[in-house]
Amino acid sequence: MASETATPTNTGTGTEIASWQAGLAGGIGGGLIFGVMMTMQMGMIMEMAIPGMYGLGPSLAVGWVIHMFHSVVLGVVFALILEPTGLDKKLDSAPAIAGVGLVYGVVLWIVLASFVMPAWVGAMTEMAPPVPDWNMQSLMGHAVYGVVAGVIYAALAR
Repeated sequence: MASETATPTNTGTGTEIASWQAGLAGGIGGGLIFGVMMTMQMGMIMEMAIPGMYGLGPSLAVGWVIHMFHSVVLGVVFALILEPTGLDKKLDSAPAIAGVGLVYGVVLWIVLASFVMPAWVGAMTEMAPPVPDWNMQSLMGHAVYGVVAGVIYAALAR
């Protein structure tokens, strides 16, 4: 009698990346583009408000580091929303995932940029931004962040 032993086979190409990694890359790409937009249009936010949230003095470089950290974390959160809900598989195109990214960016703007950030900045600094802060340039930046994060996620997670 011969015995059979199952041999696992790897059918992947070896280049697959995890969903969270695609989200991380999307967060980096979206964060870079949004950061450039913000620096050009709202430099004071990058230089003063973002470092101020953490009790730090004005510094464009520190603002950029914190902004990119936030961008990466939120990019991973985007992936952690898409994968467990199955949205990444249900949406059959990069434009569809970019659309979800757009919605994600607008939600980030409403919750984080319009309410959380101005309240946090007001509590930590002498600045007194309005709460809510309905800044349309910030809305545009967050929307662009979401679309770019979605496009990059779609390109890498498939």
